[in-house]
Amino acid sequence: MKWIVHGERLLYESHWMNLALTDVEIPGGDRFEHHVIRAPAGASGTVVVDVERGVLLVWRHRFATDTWGWEVPAGRIDEGESPEQAAARETLEETGWRPGPLTHLVTYHPNNGQSDLRFHLFQADGATHVGAPTDWAEVERVDWLTVDELRTAVASGQVVDGLSLTALLWFLSFGPAR
Repeated sequence: MKWIVHGERLLYESHWMNLALTDVEIPGGDRFEHHVIRAPAGASGTVVVDVERGVLLVWRHRFATDTWGWEVPAGRIDEGESPEQAAARETLEETGWRPGPLTHLVTYHPNNGQSDLRFHLFQADGATHVGAPTDWAEVERVDWLTVDELRTAVASGQVVDGLSLTALLWFLSFGPAR
């Protein structure tokens, strides 16, 4: 059964997110206000796979949760940019490696009960080293992890970012995309 939306008012607006209060009615008759995060842009991430090197990841700190972890290169889709273009750009900026051909893995809503944000995940077959990352403010270190090291990192809680965890578990579950 579908919820009925009677209206929505904006409480907060920024370049990164908007917070709205939505007047909704659920099947069965209850009507109430529900907070919703509206995302002005989606995000893209890339699992960069090289048969000899492994999987390219970045080690970074996230201040909101005060956690360190391995992540796939990822970021906001800029205006006028496709999800695939954003995935390639973010990979190069964050790692210094230009990704090879990209294959779409999945597009999903990370929390569709509270937000309309969409994540687009890709896999790159290989990468070419171009130079140092241009976005060192976000990345502590860049490294290739073998599949065994990746499994250990996931199992030991070193991958805590939802986008990265989804992308890497997709890769580990289904193998390289073709």
